[in-house]
Amino acid sequence: MTMNSAQKEMFEELRMKWKKLWQERLDDKLRAEGIATGDYCDLFVEKGTIIHATRDYKPLNFKEILEQHQVADAERLIPPDPQIGGWSKFIRVSITNQRLRKHRRVDLHLEENKQKQHPKKGGRGWLHK
Repeated sequence: MTMNSAQKEMFEELRMKWKKLWQERLDDKLRAEGIATGDYCDLFVEKGTIIHATRDYKPLNFKEILEQHQVADAERLIPPDPQIGGWSKFIRVSITNQRLRKHRRVDLHLEENKQKQHPKKGGRGWLHK
């Protein structure tokens, strides 16, 4: 199922409005909220709507907005949620942990082979008294 040019234009327009919504939001640091500064009818957001908060709100989802506009293949157009997966999760889970494991093995191996030396001057250091 491929997208026609009208759906591509609609997707690009919605994406630009989505970016504009997040760039122009008003951050209320006292209440820890992000508030929309204008009306975005295509995104179903009115002026003064809380678009980001720390608790007790339903977060906006771009995928749901695309589905309401009946854009085909909405899952293919936007990256998956970081909790579900994607490149960043793959790197965080697979690649970063492998590097850490390799370094830990090398560090443990070096510590086993290292022999302790006797302290100079009976533990008093290099000073001659």
